[in-house]
Amino acid sequence: MIAWQPAGEPSIPARQQPALALEYGRAREASDADLLRNTGLLAGLDADRLVSPAQYLQQLANTLRALDSPDTSFMLGQMLLPGHDGAASHALVQAPSLRALLQTLCRFHAHLTPLLRPRFETWGDVALLYWVDAYGAPSLRAALVEMYMTAVVALCRWLSGERLPWRFCFNRGAPRHLEQHQVHLGADLRFGCQLDAMLIPASWLDRPWPRASELAARLARQAAEQEARRVPGLLAALYDYLLAQVREAPTLERTAGDFGVSPATFKRQLLRHHTHFQAELDQVRTHVALWLFQVERADNEAVARYLGFHDAANFRRSFKRWTGLTPAPIRAALDGELSWFAGLPGMPASA
Repeated sequence: MIAWQPAGEPSIPARQQPALALEYGRAREASDADLLRNTGLLAGLDADRLVSPAQYLQQLANTLRALDSPDTSFMLGQMLLPGHDGAASHALVQAPSLRALLQTLCRFHAHLTPLLRPRFETWGDVALLYWVDAYGAPSLRAALVEMYMTAVVALCRWLSGERLPWRFCFNRGAPRHLEQHQVHLGADLRFGCQLDAMLIPASWLDRPWPRASELAARLARQAAEQEARRVPGLLAALYDYLLAQVREAPTLERTAGDFGVSPATFKRQLLRHHTHFQAELDQVRTHVALWLFQVERADNEAVARYLGFHDAANFRRSFKRWTGLTPAPIRAALDGELSWFAGLPGMPASA
């Protein structure tokens, strides 16, 4: 049975990320009444209390509204990692390289980035970290992506002693003003992409960091593995499940059974997370299609076969419904993205 955590169930220690967000809001002269409105936490954040992801999301929405500043999500991100989550945070600090850090971040994401689930992939000379929703917060998606991307960039800069050559893709249109993105992330930004992602040449993954100690890293990772693991959010668990099952044409009924609930209950849970089963399956199919186009250089017929479509025409129609575009311009855009990526420091000239 798949383990998962609903948004309304307390699971995040109040003394960690919620407390940091509250202190930041107070420092910017916002009142507790404004910062904690509709969270059920107006009595305060008890250090020993767990808050639910839904409460934390409401707190972040309140903070963004109360401060009404374009830098809020980025400034919150600067504070988040490595965090204060025991062995998982210590394992991040002891990471000897970028690869080890990203693997640790993904392994313990329910502790370290509970509201979004990062996924780490590599192909050829490119490394990719992309983000998917964990609990369903469409209105906060842009701010959460900015917050967690900034957290990763800041942590990598601290541990490596230099600013790494990240490039960024966003699954939304460009904001009117880019100043905060450029200050906190850098100038290499692309909007209107099909996923929220950070890219870097793979040659940076295994460069040893100045304070690297393989022994300390191994002990920290072992300690993190021995601690009680936090269960991922429903949408994070569902994404992982659908990605593993995507070639088997997963159905709502089968998925609900594997998640240990009835189809009706599963539909209600997804609705509470502001989504539905078909939307989550379409997202996974979109990401798999993008991967096959870019990495495998697959054509429409090959992708259609992989995803279980009867023919390429059905796949093209579905792909346009998922993305708003047919595969041809998407493939051209992906080629353009990699061309944009090719001049990056550390990237071989043949890339």
